[in-house]
Amino acid sequence: MKTGFIAVLLSIFNVSCSFAAESGGAIRNVEIEALNARERSIIPISAFTANGNIVRLKSALIDGLDAGLSVNEIKEILVQLYAYCGFPRSLNAIHAFMGVMQEREAKGTKDTIGKEASPLPKDMDKDAYGAKVRRELAGVSKEAPAQGYQLFTPVIDVYLKEHLFADIFARDVLSHRDRELVTISALSAMSATEGQLKFHLGAAMNTGFNSAQMHAFIALLNSKVGHHEAEVAGKVLSDVVQMRQSTDEKMVGG
Repeated sequence: MKTGFIAVLLSIFNVSCSFAAESGGAIRNVEIEALNARERSIIPISAFTANGNIVRLKSALIDGLDAGLSVNEIKEILVQLYAYCGFPRSLNAIHAFMGVMQEREAKGTKDTIGKEASPLPKDMDKDAYGAKVRRELAGVSKEAPAQGYQLFTPVIDVYLKEHLFADIFARDVLSHRDRELVTISALSAMSATEGQLKFHLGAAMNTGFNSAQMHAFIALLNSKVGHHEAEVAGKVLSDVVQMRQSTDEKMVGG
């Protein structure tokens, strides 16, 4: 088991290093294209919103528009992130985006506005919807008994289900897959969020991201955000991959 863990960790580290080389701002290794251009642009936008690096965020926003993100998709990313990094960082990022849009409009650049979010059903059971979304992200079919923080501070679990996983995740401008990429990018750029990152890396894979795409995610963190952030996220990812492999082996073995 220990040998297997080390092998997974080394694999992720080596993939990250091999992907990280850049030439003239372009990542050389074609395997980075396991994520498409739109997905690759989401990572630095989310990371720099979360860590408050507005200078680098502005460049990332421009790259995102050029990569095919619509104006409303970027707005949705920045709105979602208030739930993970707070209103101050989210609002600062929105103001930065307003400035970028004003500059582009002054130059005559026409960006795709994109669709607006559909109204949520008036009779929506947000508790049930949010619980269902959380189960799907966790990859489980049944709601686990309340424990830990859910018993200590029940209201935070209400907010998680009814607001984060219902009010926000139900907005159809971004898919759940997109939202998980936003989330893991933000959590990777923040400190002391390894516990949440572990859940959401698994959730990202449960929404459709495969191993190669997760390796590409780590590589992009390394090249676009920072080596330390990629190293920490890579270690958490190795735990997630090992846990998922162990679960699969148990299922195969009966």
